[in-house]
Amino acid sequence: MGTESHGASREGRGEAPTRIRVTGAGEYEISVGRGLLGEVAAELGDRVNKVLIVHTPTVGRLADELRTELQRHYAQVLLAEVPDAEAAKRVEVAAFCWQILGQADFTRSDAIVGLGGGAVTDLAGFVAATWLRGVKLVQMPTTVLGMVDAAVGGKTGINTAEGKNLVGSFYAPHAVICDTDLLRTLPKNEILAGFAEVAKYGFIAEPEILDTIERDVDRATDPTTPEFLRLVELSIGVKARVVSEDFREGGLREILNYGHTLGHAIEHAERYQWRHGVAISIGMMYAAELGRMAGALSDAAVERHRRVLSLLGLPLSYPAERWPGLLATMQRDKKARAGMLRFIVLDEIAKPRVLAGVDESVLQFAYQEIAA
Repeated sequence: MGTESHGASREGRGEAPTRIRVTGAGEYEISVGRGLLGEVAAELGDRVNKVLIVHTPTVGRLADELRTELQRHYAQVLLAEVPDAEAAKRVEVAAFCWQILGQADFTRSDAIVGLGGGAVTDLAGFVAATWLRGVKLVQMPTTVLGMVDAAVGGKTGINTAEGKNLVGSFYAPHAVICDTDLLRTLPKNEILAGFAEVAKYGFIAEPEILDTIERDVDRATDPTTPEFLRLVELSIGVKARVVSEDFREGGLREILNYGHTLGHAIEHAERYQWRHGVAISIGMMYAAELGRMAGALSDAAVERHRRVLSLLGLPLSYPAERWPGLLATMQRDKKARAGMLRFIVLDEIAKPRVLAGVDESVLQFAYQEIAA
């Protein structure tokens, strides 16, 4: 599918990172490995004059470290501290970043670095895409979710009161740097929530991911193990292949939305106070039940969803009485077309497809199967 991978990294610092190339509209490389902080300047290059690091309070010390490193190379390195999680993805926060860029006279020869979780990389990408209609962007995700999902693929966006990611753009980064050393201090529940997206790649394309989780979930989710690094690389590889073929979500890229139609509605219902992966876990369980009702997915495959997500400590159900509100939110979802809801379902593990125009009674019946 138009990606390349070269240079293996398995144990310790000093080894060459794995390089995964995204091709198609806007080519760039994703570096995956350990001890990669020094890669940022190498990726930005010597033609950049000023750099803005967009980061959250939780990675403030890392932002200071990166700033010190970059000050050796560039005339001015500024920090923009933004709120944690989905609170960062508001137009007011984007405007705060634009203000910094304007006051510092950032030009098209300058650059932005997104340092943080998926919400920060979404925000930093949106700011980079919109400032002067596009400046150089390097993403350095610091969470599992950011590495395997948000920072890869060029989707940027902010949320509105009406829904998640309704305002945004497709904007390819110059590079993505995934340093798994940065995950070692993450709380375990943060890692497990991010693994919902890792499991998603297993369900839609790479059963090896599911096998590894089922074989030893503790090693699979431990950032210090080769198994963990392997699963991150596999996950990024799936996304890179898909977005190389379909940058603007005209077809194939839709498969990456497995579990996301209901999952995003749950996030909206919870006022974005839930971790993304927690909501997506329930969304995937719902998609599995919908796939079974569509007459394709086997009982064993649905049960495998339940087993894998349970091993990761992720939820499988949501209150029954919330269905009307969830349905209304899904109907406003950007994945709907002409008012027709579209879901990604599986015919079997690693065989996804689009299911559209499903009768609301079937959608509700599937929801009853996961309702608490």
